[in-house]
Amino acid sequence: MVLLHGHPRTHATWYRVAPALAAAGFSVVCPDLRGYGRSAKPEPDPDHLVYCDRAMAADTASLMSALGHDRFAVAGHDRGAYAAFRTAMDFPDRVAALAVCDGVPIVEALERADARFAAKWWHWFFFGASPHAERVINADPFAWYRFDEAAMGGGNYEDAVAAVSDPRTVRAMLEDYRAGLTRDREHDAADRAAGRRVRAPALVMWSRFDDMEELYGDPAAVWEPWCELPVRTAVVDSGHHMAEEAPEAVAAALRSFLDRLRPW
Repeated sequence: MVLLHGHPRTHATWYRVAPALAAAGFSVVCPDLRGYGRSAKPEPDPDHLVYCDRAMAADTASLMSALGHDRFAVAGHDRGAYAAFRTAMDFPDRVAALAVCDGVPIVEALERADARFAAKWWHWFFFGASPHAERVINADPFAWYRFDEAAMGGGNYEDAVAAVSDPRTVRAMLEDYRAGLTRDREHDAADRAAGRRVRAPALVMWSRFDDMEELYGDPAAVWEPWCELPVRTAVVDSGHHMAEEAPEAVAAALRSFLDRLRPW
């Protein structure tokens, strides 16, 4: 299975979840998303296609092909949830299961955006629309991101610090958000208009102490029209960075969901 991290983390955010899944018999792949961490950082394009979720989904499928896995489960958190969702939509014959953590489809989030959303998630619009974001963040990335080594764990912290110390990584992460407000929203809307839905079994997981329930009520209800099968749910007693704050619960929820589906 593939685990896709969110912003501004790297693959190392899964450092306690991945071993638990491996111990349960899964082959676990934890890449850095395109532009994040130590992954390739291609030049952005004016149409924001280079860093869109469709490109990241293609990266995921290509990576799994290179590793010899024709079918796989994919789970993503935060921005990784969007890439995981797009992988399931664009490669339905290859994705055996989808788990999305702390996210709803981008088009759904933007269509529900109101003053409350803008106040809580203002960074979406700063990252995705402001011409000043890159300069402001690169002036002092550690003041901006405020990583907590004790909460994150040493190796995870060091990997994240190294990532945001590279201005090319910051640029790539902002391009992810620029694509989110444009191309990713359009791709979601086109799928919805065409009646395309996720064919794989889906798990919707969210953090109890984040703002998912406040913003969306039941996040699973937002996902149901996007999935052909009934969605399963899991609520984790954690803040937003669930893989770091509650790794045992995250691993247990993924195991419970995926064990029902094996063999794929």
